[in-house]
Amino acid sequence: MSVVNVPLKDGSAAVPRAAADASAEARMFRRPSEWRIFWEAFSRDRLALMAAAVILLVCLAAVAAPVLSPYDPTVGDNALRLAPIGTPGHLLGLDGQGRDILSRLLWGGQVSLAIALLPVTVASLISVVLGLVAGFFGGKVDMIIMRTLDVFFAFPAVLLAVAIAGVLGPGMLNVMLSITIVLIPYISRVAYMATVTVKSELFVDQARVSGARPRQILLHHILPNTLSPVIVYGSTLVGIMIVLGAGLSFLGLGITPPRPDWGIMCSDGRNFLSVAPHVSAVPGIMLILVAMSFNIVGDGLRDALDPKLRK
Repeated sequence: MSVVNVPLKDGSAAVPRAAADASAEARMFRRPSEWRIFWEAFSRDRLALMAAAVILLVCLAAVAAPVLSPYDPTVGDNALRLAPIGTPGHLLGLDGQGRDILSRLLWGGQVSLAIALLPVTVASLISVVLGLVAGFFGGKVDMIIMRTLDVFFAFPAVLLAVAIAGVLGPGMLNVMLSITIVLIPYISRVAYMATVTVKSELFVDQARVSGARPRQILLHHILPNTLSPVIVYGSTLVGIMIVLGAGLSFLGLGITPPRPDWGIMCSDGRNFLSVAPHVSAVPGIMLILVAMSFNIVGDGLRDALDPKLRK
């Protein structure tokens, strides 16, 4: 005798279906993460993606310079001085002292990128603290901090960097220190304005009324909303600082020879522009390419992080 399973009519079979429908509805109305929103907005900017790829390749090549460099960047071959681009064994030619330009370009990338990235990062950290404190507490604290920083705005940034580097003397550490000092007032102003704007928002008032302490409001409500403009502004400054660092080296106030640097490479080739323009042109093109890439990435970050500019 066979037994036939008769489905129950008590609605138990509909429970899994209802749960599945509820799960599908929850996924439909679930808000995507901020990182996903940012990446979707940034990835639509093809030019910014290309610029980011260029920066990534340059950074990887600079880090891998000990492996990729075919020659010692400080040792030259006098028999091949000023050899042109495409010389066998020397893809980008040689400079006035017979040193391989490709090797110096790779090793110089480490110095040029460090001169820009480290000062911008350190200056951003210091400036965020100054801007947050001045913008949040206001009053005498605001006046002391911001009026002190306003003194630096009386001097052009480039001339101030040249003056500080001239006082400190040449050297990589002194160049980074001078650039950091120059950047702090500008980034602090951005952080200050963002803090003042966010402090007047309704959600900050709600947190204050709910009993949140000033430190909690500052760290959990204001700080996350002030980082976006600082990151965007800092990314655009990196390209400018690469050029400024190269300019200081060009003037003899930055990196000291024989250590390779893109600014020094441009300076070394100025005496041979008529017979070997590639000696200065190759590092000059690299400077322009990397600086423009950072500026384009900064514009892409601004469009991706600002809800009003997202397409």
